[in-house]
Parts: sequence; structure tokens; C-alpha cells
Amino acid sequence: MTVNIGDIFLHLWHETGLYNFVQQPDPNIQSAFEQFLHQYGSPIMLVICLFLMWLGIKKQYEPLLLIPIAFGGFLSNIPGAGMTEPGGFLNIIYEAGIHQGLFPLIIFMGVGAMTDFGPLLANPKTAFLGGAAQFGIFGALLLALCVFGFTLPQAGAIGIIGGADGPTSIYVTSKLAPELLGAIAVAAYSYMALVPVIQPPIMKLLTTKEERQIQMSQLREVSKREKIVFPLLVLSLCILFLPSACPLVGALAFGNLCKECGVVERLSNTMQNALINIITIFLGLSVGSKLSADQFLTVQTLFILILGIVAFSLATAAGVIMAKIMNLVSKEKINPLIGSAGVSAVPMAARVSNKVGLEFNPNNYLLMHAMGPNVAGVIGSAVAAGVLLTVCVQ
Repeated sequence: MTVNIGDIFLHLWHETGLYNFVQQPDPNIQSAFEQFLHQYGSPIMLVICLFLMWLGIKKQYEPLLLIPIAFGGFLSNIPGAGMTEPGGFLNIIYEAGIHQGLFPLIIFMGVGAMTDFGPLLANPKTAFLGGAAQFGIFGALLLALCVFGFTLPQAGAIGIIGGADGPTSIYVTSKLAPELLGAIAVAAYSYMALVPVIQPPIMKLLTTKEERQIQMSQLREVSKREKIVFPLLVLSLCILFLPSACPLVGALAFGNLCKECGVVERLSNTMQNALINIITIFLGLSVGSKLSADQFLTVQTLFILILGIVAFSLATAAGVIMAKIMNLVSKEKINPLIGSAGVSAVPMAARVSNKVGLEFNPNNYLLMHAMGPNVAGVIGSAVAAGVLLTVCVQ
């Protein structure tokens, strides 16, 4: 058997990244723009992933997840590496943790272990603000369905961006529209990182100077018993009325119970630190595996980014407007700025409410008051996810 050295080197050349970065033209693609994306999609996506890394490193936009997502996207666009093919590194992680819905649930356990529901229990009516903010989810769903032509499951997955909760967005999308996972995850975490940029103009537009200066009374002290009973009560209500939300709410309740009961500090500390950090790495890499050029460089992605900002803006506005409505019937006034914290970007949204409040009244500290609707938004987004999983499955 003779060996042709030229054929060997030609084969090696055909296997290099340099040769495969630019794909051969596809005669079945008629559009010049789509043909361009087909041929040059991989290098374009590598540049986009580097940009996302820059946002995470330089601008510190949700770096704990944006950097792993961007790096996963970088790996998934390496020609010939087979990272996302069956048996590939990223495919294994995705199938184990995202396709089966495991990673977002573990993240929710960690969130529960890090969350203090005391401000919500001290002022329960702020739960209405967290509930009102979920309007952004269903408003974006209707737009995606009726205006942009997405299917009902896809519209439900897009709408959940309005909850400003990355793990919930990933969980719902993996169940309803896994083909949109990369675009929705990037949109969800990008807009979460941009809370300090997106929310203040909306808050100021919808409130008067006098409303922004409203000072709220100090919150009462919440007992340990209340904090222990609360996660069990929330889970019980889910069991009775919305079982489809129980995976998310159950994980959140378990993590919070471990934190508040005070007898399993090792478990609570593990969920808050080591466990959530490990899963965050795998979650980001597996989401990044869906940033391949053929899935991300589409018109749908542009629509998702547009609908995501609409959903987030509607959620912010709905929380502020609900606070104004409550002030019409309540003796004890609520500063409408805390309504914007009804989205579940904890604690960033609450900090934004506090910061805007201090701009107009240096003695008006709204942080703890804003944490009430903020943590209510976490529960609200999980409940909204349950509703979507019930209604949108086809």
C-alpha cells in the first residue's frame, strides 16, 4: 500500500480551522445576506463572543455568567472541534444540566439560600408590586405572538425575559423553545446587567418629584418563626394551585428554609457558595453552546433582543404604576420608586430604587423597602414560569 504524502498534507489542511472558518457556498440559499452569514458565521460569532467577554471583564456586566456564556459560545464556534455534537464536551454538559432542567433548579436553591424574605414579610403589600412587574412577561408574550409571528411556546420563552431572572429564563426556554436558548439567555443576562441604565429613565418619567421624595416608615422586625414558615407556605400554595411551578419554587423554598432554620448552616453555606459557583460555570458554558452561528445569527435573534427590552421596560413601568395605584387607596404611602424593584434582579433593582430616591431626598433610604418587591419578584417570576409551562406547551 502506497502512501501519498500530498494527500496526507491536503487532508491535514482541510481539517484546520483556517480552512474551515469560511464555509463553502450553499446553492440552496438564495438570499445574499443569508449566504454571507452561512459562509462567515463562525468568525462573526467569535468576534461577538469576544465582545461579550469584554462586557463581562471590562464593564462587569453580570460577569459571573456572561464570561462563561461567552467562552462557551467561543468554543461552540470553533470549526471542526465538535464541541456541540453528540458526545462533545459542551453537548454533554448541556444534555445533563440544561435539557433536563437541572442547573437552573440548583441555581434557584442557591438563590433561596442567599435571599432574605424579611422585608417582604415586614410589609406584605409590597408583594403586589412584585406581582405587577410580571405584566412585562405577558405583555411581551402577546407582542411576540401577535406582532412578530412567533409560535406560542417561543412567545412564552421570550416573554419570561421580562422577569429579569436568568435561571428562570433558561429553565422555561429549555422546556418551551430550546432552539432560542442562546439568544434568550444573552438577552436576559444583558438586560439584568443594564438595570442601572434602563430603569431610572422609566422611573423618573412615571413619577413626580413629590412622589420620589416620599419617605417610608421603618420596617418592623420579622421573627425567626415567620421566616421559617414562609417558604413552606409559598410551596404549599404552589402545590395546591400551580404544581407546574413547584420545581422552581420548591428549589427556592428549600434553599431559603436551610438558611432560615439555623440548624444546617453547612448546607446553606454550600448552596450559597461552592455549589452555586460550580453550577454557574457549567450553566454558562452549556448556554454558550447554543451561540453557534446557525442558531444565533438570525432575524429571530434581533426580534428577541427587541422584545426583551420591551418586556423589561413594561415590567419596570408596571411596578411603578401599581405603587401609584396603591397610594390612591392606602393611608400609608409607598414611594413609587420601589415599584421598579418588582423585577427579580436581586438586589440590583432594589439598589437602583434606593439610588434614585437619594437623588431627590438625601435622607430617604429605600433599600430595605425596595427589597420587599424585589424578592417578591423572584417568587412572581417562578409562578409566571409555571403559568407559561402550563399554557404554552403544545
